[in-house]
Amino acid sequence: MLTSQAHSFAQQSRLAITLAWVAGYTNIVSVLSCGVVVSHVTGAASSLGLHAVKSEWSAALFIFYVLASFFAGAGLSTLLTETGRRRGWESIYVLPVAFETLLLSVFAIGVELHDPEATAAGPSLWVLTGAASAAMGLQNATITSISKGVVRTTHLTGVLTDFGSECARLLMGPATHHTKADPDRPSPTRALLLASLLGSFMLGAVLGALAFGGFPRWSMIPPVAFLLWLIWRDITIPICEINPAHTTEAGRAMGLPDSIAVYHVRRDTRKKSRTHRLPDLTRWFRRLPPLTRVVILDVGDSPEVCASAAVEIRSLLDLARAQGRRLVLAGITPEHYRALRDSGTGGLDPVNVCPDLELAIARGLVMLDEPVAPPQQHR
Repeated sequence: MLTSQAHSFAQQSRLAITLAWVAGYTNIVSVLSCGVVVSHVTGAASSLGLHAVKSEWSAALFIFYVLASFFAGAGLSTLLTETGRRRGWESIYVLPVAFETLLLSVFAIGVELHDPEATAAGPSLWVLTGAASAAMGLQNATITSISKGVVRTTHLTGVLTDFGSECARLLMGPATHHTKADPDRPSPTRALLLASLLGSFMLGAVLGALAFGGFPRWSMIPPVAFLLWLIWRDITIPICEINPAHTTEAGRAMGLPDSIAVYHVRRDTRKKSRTHRLPDLTRWFRRLPPLTRVVILDVGDSPEVCASAAVEIRSLLDLARAQGRRLVLAGITPEHYRALRDSGTGGLDPVNVCPDLELAIARGLVMLDEPVAPPQQHR
């Protein structure tokens, strides 16, 4: 779930929703134990200005420290992510989440040691708020990087703003000039994502308040345990690889033109696991050579993976149409085709699916002679 190669929109959404409750939970525990908000810094920045005007320099210094901790966490996330990307690590987001887990563990230990009947003060206040604020900055920057700035998880101002705008678009309906790929087109899926983020954050706040009221010293165990489980899942569930067909295989043996490309979805044989995930198909598709008009994706080695990834397949088909290309899935059995169709994969036409690679190549050759719709342009 945390691997850079595996982040489709659906996977980004699931990760953001599951992490939003961690932010709401941590924030309310920080408020109850320290009297300080750590998941967002807008109010802290306002307080800093107020304390500075009143010459309350010790309070202003503490608020600045909270802001700096959030800033440091965000910067650390980017450093860890870019280090992993430049070194070619398979899972570049596990390390930032591992550091978040470490920071929240420090916060959890501090909460366990301090008197739940009193608000933290002195050195313990600085340690607790610094660790929690840095963890929230790290989480927010990590999700921002994964989703390319689409969603946030530690504060609701932008989420609520986007949700209001999206609901207004849905009420008004799409404009006649909007294409399906237009980012300004009303999107029920995006509205549902934003509503889920709101609900997840508030659920976390409720759970955190209940936990702190019932067992304050151990109240931070649930989010720390959840992050550990998330890391374990990412490490243990491998990702399929997409490899071009070798020159000795059927595609090149038939002397295919450069306008047809054949790729195979392969399981990671280095990891013995029955469960695999698809990589980010749309990101892979955008990197294909511009001259490629027909793409044949052979999933014969793992058709059940594609059958369980309806949203990813739909996004890939939409992208192919938007770019004026044709896509053929090879190796899809009738059972897996029905699973894709029944799961709501829009645009899945039987012409896009073949049971074997040879038939898919033959269909691709026919498609080369068919007129291709021009790529969709955003207005």
